[in-house]
Amino acid sequence: MTAEQHDSAARTVPGDAPDGAALPGGVKPAVEAVLMVVDEPVAPAELAAVLEVPEAEVLRALEELRREYDGYTGDGPEGAPRGFELRDVAGGWRIFSRADYAPVVSKFVLEGQSARLSQAALETLAVIAYRQPVSRARVSAIRGVNVDSVVRTLVQRGLIVDAGTEPETGSLLYRTTPYFLERLGVGSLDELPQIAPHLPGLENLAEYEDTTY
Repeated sequence: MTAEQHDSAARTVPGDAPDGAALPGGVKPAVEAVLMVVDEPVAPAELAAVLEVPEAEVLRALEELRREYDGYTGDGPEGAPRGFELRDVAGGWRIFSRADYAPVVSKFVLEGQSARLSQAALETLAVIAYRQPVSRARVSAIRGVNVDSVVRTLVQRGLIVDAGTEPETGSLLYRTTPYFLERLGVGSLDELPQIAPHLPGLENLAEYEDTTY
């Protein structure tokens, strides 16, 4: 290789190009391409590392993509939003089908079969979400029924996971997972809504907690 060829090759190394200059079309389409194949939210820092560009460039691309999907072009009247949207959830970004089209998507994916959690599972999940980490015995005491099978279902669905043991009793503790946050479309547990409007009967959860064990 001649000195001229060496210099030319060096200039085309992706990692040496600032701000995604070596990416076809720039940073934004590259970020979009990655988002189309991920099956869980991906952090901006991870995208920046893969694309070998500054994280600030990735964040700017993510915000621009989100606005475009929502129908905002910035140079004229807003257009119709896409059937999908870009969300910042569970510490990362991922493309989701837009909530407005949930009935259509559910009909296509589930072919009319319901995959929703039962009321018992929802109530058990709510107790764990709002009182985590918490043991099965404490959840059972709060709900007044045995929750062993329901807890197994929630674990199988990836909504909860074990979080060590309780020092006093040695009981296994459970907490929610990032997938739980992802399914709810929130970024952290702090964004959880008030429980009473959604699960009537559990509005006094704090009182139950104080009287158990």
